[in-house]
Amino acid sequence: MPAGLLLAAGAGRRMGRPKALIEFEDEPFVRRALRVLGDGGAAPLLVVLGAAADEVRALLPPGVLAVQARDWADGMGASLRAGLDALAALDPVPEAALVHLVDLPGVTSGAIARLAVAATGPEALLRAAYQGRPGHPVLIGRRHWGAVCEAAVGDAGARGYLADHPGLRLVECGDLAEPDDVDTPEQLARLRGA
Repeated sequence: MPAGLLLAAGAGRRMGRPKALIEFEDEPFVRRALRVLGDGGAAPLLVVLGAAADEVRALLPPGVLAVQARDWADGMGASLRAGLDALAALDPVPEAALVHLVDLPGVTSGAIARLAVAATGPEALLRAAYQGRPGHPVLIGRRHWGAVCEAAVGDAGARGYLADHPGLRLVECGDLAEPDDVDTPEQLARLRGA
């Protein structure tokens, strides 16, 4: 069973506030994303905090682990490194991390479960795809964590590592989820009106 790793550290500059705190259908994005990870079979659940860390931490359900990325403002890469380092310190160390982003409210537990079921152990490297286009979530087996951390810089996260890796397998999830992120108040208004 893969661990669930939620990246929720960003300040949400284009949104005007941290997206982890945004409410949709009476639920903050951070709680929604954690619920989707858990319902999809990921455990344990770990969330990476940064901007408004105390406010976001107050919203976390019982049993969810949290780590604060000190250099979160450097981009998603810093959050990914902090999260994978925290998972590597657990006992036992999970075989894989199912990495999800807090601003993807259209990703469902079904998409999470499809990747979790397709995982083949610590060597697994899977990425959700939507009509063939790579998206999130991403499942990263433990054997890749060191190399992913070395490659994770700026806002690219694991993108470069995944793009260049011959072992990456895309898992079609377009029938289960919507891959669109919510970055601006206009996108949020469209989501709420849909």
